[in-house]
Amino acid sequence: MKLYHSSKWILLSLIALASVACLPQAFAQEVGTKVAVVNSEKVFNESNLAKAMQTRLQNEFTKRQNDLRDSAQKIKSAAEKLDRDAAVMSEADRIRRQRELADQDRELQRKQREFTEDLNQRTFEERAKIAEKANQVLKQIAEQRKIDVIVQEAAYVSPKSDITDDVIKALNNSK
Repeated sequence: MKLYHSSKWILLSLIALASVACLPQAFAQEVGTKVAVVNSEKVFNESNLAKAMQTRLQNEFTKRQNDLRDSAQKIKSAAEKLDRDAAVMSEADRIRRQRELADQDRELQRKQREFTEDLNQRTFEERAKIAEKANQVLKQIAEQRKIDVIVQEAAYVSPKSDITDDVIKALNNSK
């Protein structure tokens, strides 16, 4: 019985000793992990793809934006005219014009919401295209530099770990 009990302790001691012997190797692997950081907002704002996206969206939505601005100005002018003329108008005319202005304002607000939704949707689509290309570039950079992990938006980044400018350069050079 004593022999069985002491061999159990010997076995546990050997396992503990083997674990301690392997521990430095496990820590060495963790220390060898290469981590890089990329600022995705900077990529979305400064790359040539992002600048082209902004130009496309601006060209696509400028006319609608100007039309909405013109409509808002017309409604504002009509409201000011109603305020000036209200004293000399009949009650029925004043109420009719107020309703017309309210209807025009609701229609303008609806168009502005549609404009905002359309702009947001198109921006999302364009950013998704850029993100897809940026992810391909990130994978290439990670393979070339043997980076194990790439983090986005870190609280603190050492300049030697920041690969944002390299990603932007690679995106600008790719087609």
